[in-house]
Amino acid sequence: MPRGRKSKLRTRERRCQAQSGTQGLTGAQATAAEEEAASSSCPSLGVTTRRKPGAKSRSTLKSPQRALATTTNPAGVSPARSNKGAKGQMKKKHSSSQAPVSAVRSRKGPLRRTASVLVQFLVHMYKMKKPVRKAHMLKFIAKKYQNRFPEILRRASFSMEMLFGVDLKEVDRTKHTYTFVSKMALPNDGTMSRGSGLPKTGLLMYILAVILMKGNCATEENIWEFLNKMRVYAGKRHFIFGEPKKLITQDWVKLKYLEYRQVANSDPARYEFLWGPRAHAETSKMKVLEFLAKVNHTVPSAFQSWYEEALKDEEERAQASGCSSVLSSSSHTESEANSALCG
Repeated sequence: MPRGRKSKLRTRERRCQAQSGTQGLTGAQATAAEEEAASSSCPSLGVTTRRKPGAKSRSTLKSPQRALATTTNPAGVSPARSNKGAKGQMKKKHSSSQAPVSAVRSRKGPLRRTASVLVQFLVHMYKMKKPVRKAHMLKFIAKKYQNRFPEILRRASFSMEMLFGVDLKEVDRTKHTYTFVSKMALPNDGTMSRGSGLPKTGLLMYILAVILMKGNCATEENIWEFLNKMRVYAGKRHFIFGEPKKLITQDWVKLKYLEYRQVANSDPARYEFLWGPRAHAETSKMKVLEFLAKVNHTVPSAFQSWYEEALKDEEERAQASGCSSVLSSSSHTESEANSALCG
């Protein structure tokens, strides 16, 4: 096949993948919501992935609205209750641990409701910068469900990661102690404000994914199209993310996580987003792709064209890191030589 035609076909394929990709993120977050046990609100990028013949695809996810609707309030609680609720439940210990499961007989199943309560507790402990032990978490799970702890923890951990961009890592297998690791180093543990609010790192990860899938540059229309599917609207305060327009076009731009610039020669003026220098420093295309793959219950290589791009990016980073190590070593050797001469 002539090279020109091959290039056109590749470009067309990439464009189609990107279109389905943005829907995929919304779908992805939707599944995150379902998998989590909460009534939160995160969308998905409905990504189309390659799969083996006959294999069932899980990458085309449920409706975007449902996706985000499920992910915005992961714990299924009102803003006012998010912190006080966790503190109060810790004081009440066993009695409160059974309350969440029996108190609300909503359309959510008991494991989802229990995981939802556990998310509230985990967010509280994350903000307190304290590790958490299995014994602590069991106090929030009714006795009849405690044998399902691994599944409940999996749901809650998935929710923490997809919603808030926070990983739960086991650091002591004997005492079953866990600690929290944020995917990015946003101020105040991702809350962006001292003493209040919820981590916003998850939203930043989704925006970085949209930018990646749009060819490393997404128009403002692309971003808001995605966010609206998450029921996040410019000028309308959001339970987790606050005033999203300010957060995205000012706060994260000022912190250099995003670059926000006018589209060349646009009249009237239109704007677009790119990764900022801190995003490049604190994460990578491969990490964002891994995040996206996890939310779609697949593997990074399923997103073939982006995976190839991410691999190339990893190679370039490794080479740059190797060069800087060599330069540092060379500088150190030269410094020692100068000292010896001076001596």
